[in-house]
Amino acid sequence: MRFTPAALAISAAFALTASSLIAAQREEADPRAVAFIEDGRAALDAGEIASAVDAIEAGLAIQPGNLDGYLALGEAMRAKDLPGRAIRYYRVVLAAEPRNVTALAGEGMALADKGAFDLARDRLARAEAICGDCGEATNLAALIETRENAPQMAAAPAEESPSEN
Repeated sequence: MRFTPAALAISAAFALTASSLIAAQREEADPRAVAFIEDGRAALDAGEIASAVDAIEAGLAIQPGNLDGYLALGEAMRAKDLPGRAIRYYRVVLAAEPRNVTALAGEGMALADKGAFDLARDRLARAEAICGDCGEATNLAALIETRENAPQMAAAPAEESPSEN
């Protein structure tokens, strides 16, 4: 009975140490996967989105846990105007690394592309809490401001015309 508090304290210390060590481990990057992902990023920078996606997916086929590949796919999907798919890839990264500022900013940008400005501002607040006024947070804030102030298309009333059968 007198050893119970000490045993609990030691158990808690071991549990916390073990969980932090497991969380700190990140899989070593396979050089072949890294080469494909770098080729994909280069193609994306050159505006060749289809070949970029092919190269990045090849890298992820070699090493499915490569988070840089998912970040690159998120960027490619945003470039293809597919913000929903971009959000999915950014969330894969955030599930593994919740404090990844690049993924937070990318998800915020994709949300702003969709018009979900409240959620985008939430991602901005989370990014600023992690890195302060870093480049990713600044870019996200600028994009949100630009998208919110962009002129919106007005909905025109639909004209009903009788159909002849």
